[in-house]
Amino acid sequence: MNGLIRTAAQALAAGDPLAALNQIALCNDAPAIALRGIAMAQLGDLVRAKSLVRQAARSFGRKNPVAHARCIVAEAEIAFASRDLGWPTKELDEARATLEAHGDHVNAAHALYLDSRRHLLMGRTDDAGRLIAGLDPEQLPPALSVGHELIVAGIAMRRLQAKPAREALLRCRHYAQLANIPALSAEVEQATQTLSKPVARSLAHGQSRLLLLEDTEALLASEALIIDACRRAVRHREVIIPLARRPLLFVLTQLLSQAWPEDVPRNKLIAQAFRTRYADESHRARLRVEIGRLRMTLKPLVNIVATQRGYKLAPTHASEVVTLARLTEEPYAALLALLADGEPWSSSALALALDASQRTIQRALESLAANGKVQSFGGGRARRWTIPPVPGFTTILLLPVPLSRN
Repeated sequence: MNGLIRTAAQALAAGDPLAALNQIALCNDAPAIALRGIAMAQLGDLVRAKSLVRQAARSFGRKNPVAHARCIVAEAEIAFASRDLGWPTKELDEARATLEAHGDHVNAAHALYLDSRRHLLMGRTDDAGRLIAGLDPEQLPPALSVGHELIVAGIAMRRLQAKPAREALLRCRHYAQLANIPALSAEVEQATQTLSKPVARSLAHGQSRLLLLEDTEALLASEALIIDACRRAVRHREVIIPLARRPLLFVLTQLLSQAWPEDVPRNKLIAQAFRTRYADESHRARLRVEIGRLRMTLKPLVNIVATQRGYKLAPTHASEVVTLARLTEEPYAALLALLADGEPWSSSALALALDASQRTIQRALESLAANGKVQSFGGGRARRWTIPPVPGFTTILLLPVPLSRN
């Protein structure tokens, strides 16, 4: 029996779940059930995989802490694959501590990588980097080394650092060749292809230009005043003024930046910022108030100058004003960017990733579904949302701003 278990485990480590199932098809003890669950996960049946791994964990019980902890780590990986970001991480931390205490450093590192990837998926790059800071990929099996470098590359991409991202992906390819697991190689190739795709647009002087990751990094490091429509902020080199929680001020900033170096008529600002066709004295008074607030907010970087017919931007240090925009102006572009990875997402996981209320996400999904842009399967808490990868939507390299809370 131990020989069958060992052979099945080796097949799973090599990425061959069918061979593993052939070895343990007639075995019903706890190790076989655990391996069968992992095999089902590799084959994509995540619901059945979760059930089997939980069954194995109960069978091992607390009397076999190492095996029980490994089942917890496997369940966490299944939860991550099914985008269940609300899975209790306390259990994962306890399992990792147990594995470390019993000398199973490889599986402990795997647990750490799972937690790090979860943080990365939610845009918490600092937390993701902190978790893996003390790990040396050279001391790990090649498959885990691939995971390490993918996280390093993902952090660099989120931070718009093209060179470190490319270097990490080169190391990924090296480790993937050593691991010789097709699924890992495919994941590395998919991540590498991301660097050759546009991630944003620049708008200046009425012209639009697609930007790769390197182009975006260079733009943010330039002397231009950047109106960042991806994160809703105004920035000039290291100085960043966030406006994500002040949407009206950001709309006014966008309107003024699009017309720069010219001014924008007051009636146009009122019509587009306040969404009204008919401007009266109360609207003009409100515009003066909001412009005053905007002037105080942007004071370190730019001045708002009143002209005879309206207002215009006057950068303090920059010689040019450029808008960094998403690839598309789709209202729910941030939501589609997450769904475009092709994985099934729950509405609760999307709410966590976008820092929005679950009801806000559900309304957005229902609107997208009505237009045929997303589809769902399952029901109740098991309901999942997905779309095939769609070109033309902003990638999650540029962190999406939260959807409005209602």
